[in-house]
Amino acid sequence: MNKTANYQFTIVIPVYNEEDNIYMLENKLKSFLPTAIYPTCALFVNDGSKDKSLELIKEICDRNSDFFYIDLTKNSGLSAAMKAGIDTAESAYVGYMDADLQTTPEDFNLLLADIDKYELVMGIRANRKDSGFKKMQSKIANGFRRMMTNDNVQDTGCPLKVLQTPCAKKIPFFTGMHRFLPALVMLQDGQIKQIPVRHFPRVAGVSKYHLWNRLVSPFMDCFAYRWMKKRYINYSISNHNI
Repeated sequence: MNKTANYQFTIVIPVYNEEDNIYMLENKLKSFLPTAIYPTCALFVNDGSKDKSLELIKEICDRNSDFFYIDLTKNSGLSAAMKAGIDTAESAYVGYMDADLQTTPEDFNLLLADIDKYELVMGIRANRKDSGFKKMQSKIANGFRRMMTNDNVQDTGCPLKVLQTPCAKKIPFFTGMHRFLPALVMLQDGQIKQIPVRHFPRVAGVSKYHLWNRLVSPFMDCFAYRWMKKRYINYSISNHNI
């Protein structure tokens, strides 16, 4: 039996070379889980880390009964790690956060309060602690994405999101899709709510983002989304005798 089915909420945490953050993640999650609105577990997705991340993930999962992990055979990227986590989760709701701890799991309760009424509840990073250059890139990318997708989302890059699991499992995944979660939920006629959450400086590890995957690649992906939007199949069954 998939153990995540015993919970109502699964936090998916993709990990790639974050050995310096694993113990801090453990402490943050241990503090949050007893206070979560819904019974909650953490699901680490090791995305082919080349450092000691997997070893440390196994260690903390061994001593925390609400921690689980899956290990991808090779580094496949953030979108693939997210998909693997969502495909694995069997709880009613599934969430996502980065392993860099620039957001805190404590703020999931802000999102969970409305997840029964919306297919996606997502954070907006308030008082971002990134460099001015990073914020400028995000502003340009967010503006172009909004123009191309009409998703009206202020901060699609915020790594704190909660989805109703049936909706999450229907999302068409592709490399780079993590930037388009709100627009992809809208293809299912899903409703979205945005809520400000806290943001912190990275204290350990190294960012995996650079000019290409933060700015250039998302521009190209916007055109792929426009193509998909015209051809997306969305249906619902009104009755059956199965």
